[in-house]
Amino acid sequence: MTTLYDVPAEDLIEAVAEKLEADLEEPEWLTYAKTGTGRELPPEQDDFWSHRAASLLRKVAIDGPVGVERLRTAYGEAKQGSTRYRVRPDRAAEGSGSIIREALQQLEEAGYVTTREGHGRQVTGEGQALLDETAEELIEELDRPELERYA
Repeated sequence: MTTLYDVPAEDLIEAVAEKLEADLEEPEWLTYAKTGTGRELPPEQDDFWSHRAASLLRKVAIDGPVGVERLRTAYGEAKQGSTRYRVRPDRAAEGSGSIIREALQQLEEAGYVTTREGHGRQVTGEGQALLDETAEELIEELDRPELERYA
């Protein structure tokens, strides 16, 4: 049986994002929100919300149960120390907790993620099935020699 580990993450996130578009509603404040403290501008992708939610679903399935704080660290980046001369070393900048929290809440309403009291969020059977079925479809659809062993 094919699982989410058998296909490249980028292809899986793209395919799951297409399936999640019907279940998720992009918040109105997203056009103004940055994806983290290290950013200057909001995301430019048209389908950013569904891609971030698909990425979060995959991340929760792999690392779960996981909380928002750990996900903020995972979606963070290196913020440059000094803007003019760059003499200081980079420091860590966390990702946006509001975007992560809202996307997880929508995934929870759709039934793909559940909250485990005191431990964070973890993927449900329905969410795992969505990821695995999408991975199986990708294996059949992608014509890559390195993926033939899973078919």
